[in-house]
Amino acid sequence: MRKMILLIYGILAYIIFLIAFLYSIGFVNNLWVPKGIDIGVEINLMTALLFNVGLLSLFALQHSVMTRPAFKKWWGQIIGKPAERSTYILLTSLALLLLFWKWQPMPTTVWTIENNSMAISVQVIYFIGWSIVLLSTFMISHFELFGLTQIVDNLKNRVSKSPSFQINYFYGLVRHPIMLGFLIAFWATPTMTIGHLLFAAVTTVYILVAVKFLEERDLKKALGETYINYQKKESMLIPFTKLSKQ
Repeated sequence: MRKMILLIYGILAYIIFLIAFLYSIGFVNNLWVPKGIDIGVEINLMTALLFNVGLLSLFALQHSVMTRPAFKKWWGQIIGKPAERSTYILLTSLALLLLFWKWQPMPTTVWTIENNSMAISVQVIYFIGWSIVLLSTFMISHFELFGLTQIVDNLKNRVSKSPSFQINYFYGLVRHPIMLGFLIAFWATPTMTIGHLLFAAVTTVYILVAVKFLEERDLKKALGETYINYQKKESMLIPFTKLSKQ
């Protein structure tokens, strides 16, 4: 019974992730959703700025703390290792949904693309960015990344294996294609407002700091020489350049 409850829990966590991911696509560029990044009642600019930075900081703190190996080990001992990843995915998704819900619009325009063809091209690039994010998860282990593999293994009385290091497709171009996809999606917009610019700038700084000083450090510690050689071969975020190599 406990394993079946855990299976339902993992599936629900994954469904909530899908909702948050799909809503993200609409939120960032004000597409198809009831509350986009520039949609809502406008309040005092400074108040909105502080409130939105607080929301972004809350997400960054939750995400950074819960992905650290020491925390995962400690948290896994409390809730059980099979549920550790699903719980992280659930809390990350809920933090995102909170951000979308409470985000304060700052709709003053910074720039806009008047040419219709160029605007459509930028919109296409936007969707390419999100496609890179999603496809990159399947180029490693999508269902392990989002906790379902661990839950199913637990149901079948199997011990989940640690994911093997793989250099598949996009990972042969950059070390972090998921983050590259996010950066493309966050910046590719025909109309950039102050609120969108704040969101893109803060998330970009967070991605660069978290990847460079947290995730890369953890990967080198876990994989040793294998990852160091990978760092020397491929750029961190920008394909076909020597930028951000070790």
